[in-house]
Amino acid sequence: MGAVPRLSLLPRDRTFFDLFSKAGQNALHAARLLDQMMHTWPDDEGLGREVLKAEQEGDQITHEIIKRLNSTFVTPIDREDIYSLATQMDDIVDYSEEAADFLALYKIEAPMSQAQDLTKVLVLACEQLAAGLEHLPDFKGLDKYWIEIHRLENDGDRISRDAVASLFSNGIDPMVVIRWKDMFAVLEEAIDATETAAQIIEGIVIKNS
Repeated sequence: MGAVPRLSLLPRDRTFFDLFSKAGQNALHAARLLDQMMHTWPDDEGLGREVLKAEQEGDQITHEIIKRLNSTFVTPIDREDIYSLATQMDDIVDYSEEAADFLALYKIEAPMSQAQDLTKVLVLACEQLAAGLEHLPDFKGLDKYWIEIHRLENDGDRISRDAVASLFSNGIDPMVVIRWKDMFAVLEEAIDATETAAQIIEGIVIKNS
């Protein structure tokens, strides 16, 4: 009689990993659209509508993750990590959409160069995050992604601080100062969300190594 196969408590279902990979690609898509907007505004060419579509797609992915979480008895990674990571991925796209919305809402005539620098950082961070999520099922070799995202987040902080300081040193109209402070803040929040997501991934890897 042959040996009885050992039962594994970890499900073979890769759906959660596939959904996180999809969320990573969607966040990167939204960031690239926003970056394009920030370099071509006020010539929108429908980019704002495309960012909104990405935000709606992000909501749908998050809904699917939470729905599956509530109906799955055994998950491949801790339930709280799945929920936290899904929330952070959704936040990245939400903040990107909010920044795109600000361009029209605040009637921005021409984007400041610091805003373009921040969207570039956001794209780079989302590229690292998307790659990390693609390889998340391996639970190894991911440290390079979160290290680079942390470095990029530090760059974003520096750019944002310098940008806000410049608003108060050049005699700019107070209403313009308020608008751009809001813009810089939401761009920084988007970049911060990528770092928080990377920290969650780091925790997942540590627990599963």
